[in-house]
Amino acid sequence: MNRNTRVALICAGVFVLMVGASFAAVPLYRLFCQVTGFDGTTQEAVAAPERVLDRTLNINFDTNVRGLPVTFQAEQVRQVVRVGEPTIAFFRVTNTSDHPVEATAAYNVVPEHAGAYFLKLQCFCFESQRIEPGQTLEFPVQYFIDETIETEPEGRGIRNVTLSYTFYPTEGFNPQADASSGAAPAPL
Repeated sequence: MNRNTRVALICAGVFVLMVGASFAAVPLYRLFCQVTGFDGTTQEAVAAPERVLDRTLNINFDTNVRGLPVTFQAEQVRQVVRVGEPTIAFFRVTNTSDHPVEATAAYNVVPEHAGAYFLKLQCFCFESQRIEPGQTLEFPVQYFIDETIETEPEGRGIRNVTLSYTFYPTEGFNPQADASSGAAPAPL
């Protein structure tokens, strides 16, 4: 094999590797954020803690909508919660259009390093939601602040956390195609 062929094969191999890495980057970054709480990504929990501490935090709620004919708001603007205490917040969404919408909620917390301590037991953001024309739905979020916020240096200074949700259209949902198929709406 001559030198030019070898260089061409190496370049082609590097190109294939770079394209593969670009497709893997987003899912790997999402997984990294979910595992570590990096970039304000909250954590999922399977059980509530057994210990509740005296320390309290202010939890503020922020709601946004991108590309959907819906109104979306938190039922309360702020909650004061004790570390380790399971708490429920409610969010209300109304479809203001004459066709069904399917939406997914992206979420994060600020300050970003608080994501590692903010654990959700239940959230509408875990799966896509279908909202019929004119329908109003109430979504609960059950969460708690992990007690390690008291012992880890990054957590000790946190006093205020903002939980932010953005509703956006679920990829691939087409209300006209869904309506013409005669399919019954999926339960929420």
